[in-house]
Amino acid sequence: MAKEKEKMFVGVAWNCAAELKFLITALLFVCSLATVLQFLPSRFSLSGLDLRACVSNVSTPAAIANSTSAVSTTSEVVAVDPVVGVAPPPPLPPPKPFLPSRQQDQALEGGIIKRAFNPYGAAAYNFVLMSAYRGGLSTFAVVGLASKPLHVFGKPSYQCQWVPNNTTTQQQPITTNGYKILPDWGYGRVYTVVVVHCTFPFAVGHDGSGGKLVLHVSTNGGGDRNSNLTDRIEALSEAPGSLNPSYYTSPPMYDYLYCGSPLYGNLSPQRIREWMAYHVRLFGERSHFVIYDAGGVHPAVLEVLKPWMEKGYVTLQDIREQERFDGYYHNQFLVVNDCLHRYRLDTKWMFFFDVDEFIFVPRRKSTLKSVTDSFSEYTQFTIQQMTMSNKLCLSDDTRKTFRKWGFEKLVYKDVKRGVRRDRKYAVQPRNVFATGVHMSQNTAGKTTHKTEGRIKYFHYHGTIAERREPCREFVNTTSVTLDGIPFVLDTAMRGLAGSVKRFELKMIGPRLHRTPQ
Repeated sequence: MAKEKEKMFVGVAWNCAAELKFLITALLFVCSLATVLQFLPSRFSLSGLDLRACVSNVSTPAAIANSTSAVSTTSEVVAVDPVVGVAPPPPLPPPKPFLPSRQQDQALEGGIIKRAFNPYGAAAYNFVLMSAYRGGLSTFAVVGLASKPLHVFGKPSYQCQWVPNNTTTQQQPITTNGYKILPDWGYGRVYTVVVVHCTFPFAVGHDGSGGKLVLHVSTNGGGDRNSNLTDRIEALSEAPGSLNPSYYTSPPMYDYLYCGSPLYGNLSPQRIREWMAYHVRLFGERSHFVIYDAGGVHPAVLEVLKPWMEKGYVTLQDIREQERFDGYYHNQFLVVNDCLHRYRLDTKWMFFFDVDEFIFVPRRKSTLKSVTDSFSEYTQFTIQQMTMSNKLCLSDDTRKTFRKWGFEKLVYKDVKRGVRRDRKYAVQPRNVFATGVHMSQNTAGKTTHKTEGRIKYFHYHGTIAERREPCREFVNTTSVTLDGIPFVLDTAMRGLAGSVKRFELKMIGPRLHRTPQ
């Protein structure tokens, strides 16, 4: 009976549908394949990507045949399916840079060995552009830095080109030689300051069509007489309709404009506060102050400048990026020349001095306007320095120093004879081509140094860079000698402190009363 049941099961299974037969066969194949793979080495692998590549290789000849027949029967371009078609050719490799052949040492007659030198890379940039300004309908000024060794040992040249936006038969690019000025008196370090003047024989871009000023800077050998490289620099771009020709002949909008040296370090907010209030009062409503931040305008200093910025008296410019390029004192000469050409048409007089220096008009009935009017025939006048002690104060102020301002309590003047003291200066900027820190040597017109008795400045050296109470020694006398230097009492600035404080309160209110040292 059992044998008959077994025959019946086999017969039923064999007479099942074809689908069941296929399933059993496939299952048997998979089990066999799994058994074989266990005996293969571990480095052998078979992935889905390998199978797809195998399938695509099989289908490629058919796709090539189909695309070939399609191209031969029509003149139109037939796109090939990127999945099954021919892969595009790989991109061409970039061209290899030109490398000069390496020079070798040579043995000369007489037993002399001539050594070879092979330069690589670049020691300094050929030109670092900071700014370019139009000075008139046919003149431009480009301000930047250049490699100092290049200018000391070589003769780099500058060529200016005006390229109109719409080149026609009447408007063609025009080229002229640039005239370079090195205004930093040899103070440059890795980089020196260069001011390039571009003067074309006739007006360019005056029709309002716009254009570009291109500066071509050539090394002309320099330290390496075997090479001459030229860089093409787009120095200035004028959009169509942006030029206002009347701007270059209109009266200036300011009577006085201050161009500051770069501010750097942990500066005292209180000293900046005092300086701003004093000079806004002195220069008057038609004045403006340009402050360059090289790292010294920290949050507390910015809080002091904000009220005057909101009133329209101060423009703050962040130039911290210039620290990448090693020039004299945070590129001071670069900054003052940028300020000169940026604002030269906006003011009648432009002053150059520092934020630890206070301009003073000594005569009781004189004003800054009456003084500058008396110098109207001069392009430039210099200003005499009065050096003040940065630590001597009156004994009467011992317990009141926290209420008094710096120039109010530092009242002892250095009167040592035979000492050369730096002068600061003011110019009528429309007649100046480049400038320096203590005066300009590139002017059209006369300069006078005979200004004693009419204008001077008090210099509180070091007080701006110290965030502490400046009074460290107290005396009760009209004259004193300290560290071999004679000082005398001078209360000229002290007498103005009350008026300056009231002016600040009137202009911006009490918002700066809690300014820290």
